[in-house]
Amino acid sequence: MRITQWAFLGLFTFATADSNLTHESRNILPSTFKPPQHFRNVNLVRNINLEKTYARETVNVVIENVGKEAQSEYYLPFEQGTIARVGGLEVKDKKDPERTGFAVEVAVTDAQSPTEFYKITLPTALPPKDQLTLSITYHTLSSLTPLPASIGQTDKQYLLYAFSAYSPSAYPTSKQKTKLKLLTTDVPDYVTLPSSLNAEGKQDPQRQGTSYTYGPYSEIPAGAVQEVSIRYEYTKPLTHSSLLERDIEVSHWGGNVAFEERHWLSNRGATLKNHFSRVAYQQAAYYNPPMSALRELRFPLAVGSEDAYFIDDIGNVSTSRFRSNVREANLELKPRYPVFGGWKYSFRVGWNGELGDFLRQVKGQGERYVLKVPFLEGPKQAEGIEYERVVTRVVLPEGATNLEFATSVPLIANETSLHRTFMDTLGRTTLTLTALNIVDELRDRELIVTYDYPFSAQFRKPLTVFAAVVVVFAVSWVLGSLDVSIGRKEKKA
Repeated sequence: MRITQWAFLGLFTFATADSNLTHESRNILPSTFKPPQHFRNVNLVRNINLEKTYARETVNVVIENVGKEAQSEYYLPFEQGTIARVGGLEVKDKKDPERTGFAVEVAVTDAQSPTEFYKITLPTALPPKDQLTLSITYHTLSSLTPLPASIGQTDKQYLLYAFSAYSPSAYPTSKQKTKLKLLTTDVPDYVTLPSSLNAEGKQDPQRQGTSYTYGPYSEIPAGAVQEVSIRYEYTKPLTHSSLLERDIEVSHWGGNVAFEERHWLSNRGATLKNHFSRVAYQQAAYYNPPMSALRELRFPLAVGSEDAYFIDDIGNVSTSRFRSNVREANLELKPRYPVFGGWKYSFRVGWNGELGDFLRQVKGQGERYVLKVPFLEGPKQAEGIEYERVVTRVVLPEGATNLEFATSVPLIANETSLHRTFMDTLGRTTLTLTALNIVDELRDRELIVTYDYPFSAQFRKPLTVFAAVVVVFAVSWVLGSLDVSIGRKEKKA
């Protein structure tokens, strides 16, 4: 069965896990590189969502080929160092979302260049004077800064977001605007721009509830920047995960799939101005005010999950609640202490699931199996979570071969190895996938793994156990038959 791995930016390709592949290609460019001016942005609308702990941008742009030949390469610029924090970049045809074939590669310039690029390759070259509407979506980690950097334990938290009112572009833009969506109307500071810059003669930004709009602006040259910033109230934790290790262990013999996640979390919010007060924290629990500390985590699990556990560096944590029924399964956790700004907390959680809920046998191929599991689960918080690095490991039964996989999560690497556990002979086939700059919005993306598992391989474990027991008894019999007494025994007449 052939599995193809699609990605909106070409980060998804057909992957045979028997080889080590890198899914994000990179192209090194000289510092003097400038994208050829074959395109023009006819109309561009940039939406920036600041309702979570990370900035999420969606750029809808109508591009036109102004060259004399068909063109297929479109460059998206970023400031030097920003690409390392950009993730989840997806490109679609705005008018035909089902269209696939958009490929992407990171075009990195040397350290002397102030700009880095993503190169987007269109499915088919755009003829001269033709237009195409692109929808480009991505998120940027660690883009929000608490200001002030230190606050009282019960004070409000304010975040600063700096950006350009002109959408960064490698091409001239005929008309554009930038819209910001906030979670609150408490916005003490923002940069205003004179009405002379606005195409409609209005002073920017224009406010409407929790939305702020800069523009429209006309005839903006390539590479133009208009620096602005906004400071707004956000009294919630800025939950950041430096590393998530996720193990998925499949057992045909036991009819079980075991999940375990190891989290290294921190709060990027404002640090405490004074020492932490347990008394003030307990008093605040009675009226439950907004707080910048991380106080609880909620894990929505697959229906039928069971045997959940919660362990941190000290040991088992009893402040958890697991509810599972025919409609839902939820694991609710409370850390040993509230995680305020600058604090860290690491822990592990795990649970089991029925194998039949995740595994199917390919019809007509008795030894071929398809495993479908979430690539990422983790906590689901209203304020969101950003993951700097995610490593997902799928441990298959011993004897599994011809491994292939597919996922819509952008990956940077995959690796196949053997994982040896108790009573294994050669080791279990293990697929390790690595992704960078992932956010909780991707937690429902699926990972599909197909593999061959011969019927004879299912008896490898019990035969190994049987052989071990026989060896133990044989050794015991031999040792019991040895004469270890001192001196010669006299023969009886």
